[in-house]
Amino acid sequence: MKSLSIALFLAPIIAWMAVPAEAAIRTEIVEYRQDNVLLEGYLAYDDEVKEQRPGVLVVHQWKGLGDYEKRRARELAELGYVAFAADIYGKGVRPQTQEEARTQATLYRSNRELLRDRANAGLKVLQSHELTTPGKIAAIGYCFGGGTVLELARSGVSLAGVVSFHGNLDTPNLEDANNIRGGVLVLHGADDPFVPPEQVQTFAEEMRSANVDWQLVMYGGAVHSFTDSNAGNDPSKGSAYQKEADRRSWAAMKQFFSEIFK
Repeated sequence: MKSLSIALFLAPIIAWMAVPAEAAIRTEIVEYRQDNVLLEGYLAYDDEVKEQRPGVLVVHQWKGLGDYEKRRARELAELGYVAFAADIYGKGVRPQTQEEARTQATLYRSNRELLRDRANAGLKVLQSHELTTPGKIAAIGYCFGGGTVLELARSGVSLAGVVSFHGNLDTPNLEDANNIRGGVLVLHGADDPFVPPEQVQTFAEEMRSANVDWQLVMYGGAVHSFTDSNAGNDPSKGSAYQKEADRRSWAAMKQFFSEIFK
């Protein structure tokens, strides 16, 4: 597997503001910057554990950082990780409609360098936390976020691995897969109309050509957003929750982490 070392120049400006959390899981709203843009993420970790532990970056769906991603960050903290849910769009930019979400997502999907820079700004926050074990960091993402963590990996940053849940798999430059330095796990709805078979096939060829350590798991009967109960239960709409695919994909992620963090 080829690798690419890159210099990271943008140091985020971080402000830590604690908010109440139940039990030992501590959560914090974190303000940080990418260039001059103010971003607002969400950190979660077990406050009773004083030792360093692996970190997991979480990247949101196309409506921006919300309750869903925050819940996932807390669940990761319960598993023993330091979890940071990043903000790609910017503080206060939280689309309320499908059209607003499409506009925001398109802005970043049409500018992959900016998308990578925003994701990398969040990664730096996680890397800088005193409880994060250096060199043991992964990134996961949902839908828009799934495509984002794949782009982050393609940028060549040091990650133990990335996990895409029902994310887009396309990229403007297939050769960028040669920069991937960790493992890749894609958890995909076999009937997802927004990620057609042709895109899946191209992705597989991209990973194979770059000799990436990759896995692709497809869930029969699952469409887009299969992990999100807010997506409803009507697969004919293209996006719908599927309980079994949700459970199985989370288990697959945990197994993947046990391998890359050993």
